[in-house]
Order: sequence, then C-alpha cells, then structure tokens
Amino acid sequence: MRDWSPVMGLPLWVWLFIVPSLIGVACLLLGPRLKRLLTPLWRVLDGIYFASGAIAAFFMVTILCLIVAQMIARWTGFALPGTTEFAGYAMAATSFFALSHAMTRGAHIRVSLILNANDFLKRWLDVFAVFGAAVIATYFARYAVKANVFSEMLNDRTQGQDQIPEWVVTLFTLPARPASEWGQAMADSGDTLIYTPVWIPQLAMSAGTILLALALWDTLYRMLVTGVNPIVSEAVE
Repeated sequence: MRDWSPVMGLPLWVWLFIVPSLIGVACLLLGPRLKRLLTPLWRVLDGIYFASGAIAAFFMVTILCLIVAQMIARWTGFALPGTTEFAGYAMAATSFFALSHAMTRGAHIRVSLILNANDFLKRWLDVFAVFGAAVIATYFARYAVKANVFSEMLNDRTQGQDQIPEWVVTLFTLPARPASEWGQAMADSGDTLIYTPVWIPQLAMSAGTILLALALWDTLYRMLVTGVNPIVSEAVE
C-alpha cells in the first residue's frame, strides 16, 4: 500500500477501508436510532442500483443489435468492421453494471449452509461475510480505477478494427475539463476516425466495481442498523 497517495491529508487506504469500517462501528453502536436518518439515503441508493441494472440491460440489447447488424452485413456483403470489438465492450459493460443490481436482488451465489445453524451464528457470520466482501470489492475497485488511469496516461489503443470519431473521445474527457472549455474542446475535435482508446471501455469496469463496493458497504450498514440482511432473493416461478 506504499503507492496509495494521500487524499485530503490521509492515505487513500484510510478513506477506502478505515473510514467505512468506522461508519460500520457507528451503525452497530447506534443501531435503530440511525434508521430514520438513513432511510432517505437508502432510497436514493436503491434507485442508483436499479439504474445500474437498467444500464446493464441497455448494453445487453446493444449486443443483440450488433450481432443482428453483423449478420445482415454478411448477408448483404456490406463491410461493418469493429462490431466484434464493440460487442465485447458492451458485454463487459453489461457484466460490470449488473453487479450491484444483481447483488441487491440476491442473484449472486451465497452459500448459507453454516448460516442456518442458529440465529446468532447467522447474524454475525453474515456480517463478517458482507464485511469481507466489501473490503475485497473496494480493493478491486481501487485497482480498476488505477488501470483506467494508466491506460489513459499511456494512450493505450485497441488492437482491433474498431474505430470511433474523435469527438466521441473528446466528449468522454469533458468532465475532466473546466466547463468553460467544453465548447472549444468540442469545436476543436473533428469526425476523423481513430482507434478506440482502451480507457473508454474500461470506464464500465471502474464504474461497475465502484457501485458493487458501495452496494456491499451499504448492505453491511443496513444489517448493522436493522439487524436484517436486506438481500432477499427474488422468487422464480
């Protein structure tokens, strides 16, 4: 962890692991007294998880559209390069954006054999399991973002046939620029096709892992406050 640079006077690992753990301790000590305060926040977070699932569904439909377009292109003899790569990017986005939504809906595999022994064991083993998962997911998210940053620094480009207009790349860089420069940046970019920067499809990995880590810490806090695991598997007929 020696390369974890300070943020606001503290090492990054303190913000990512120690601070969330201390919030968990506060939830354990204060318990139901925090429920009324946190309920509005939980509603917002539930909406974010649902939106993440909707984005995953959108990219799944995108995969279908790309496959159909590729089939039609083969039948008609029309060249449509890059569809395989774009479908791969859409598949990655589907997988990562679906993580938090699937977790909150109980779609992830959970081994509950030991948890069913008794109520005490179920509660605290469940807390320990969610805490461990939150730490691992946070570690994963940190290095996903780091890989994203390094890809941008190295200007890593795809080795496939996929190319995108230059203005699309500029559009993705706008949040890192002052708002006053957005218009000039878009005006300076053209329609020239360039090989896709790898950091653009990697954004889905970074966003998805961050949302998964957030969902796991959120689940841990809800368990400590309410005493009940909010993850309930949806019934399948």
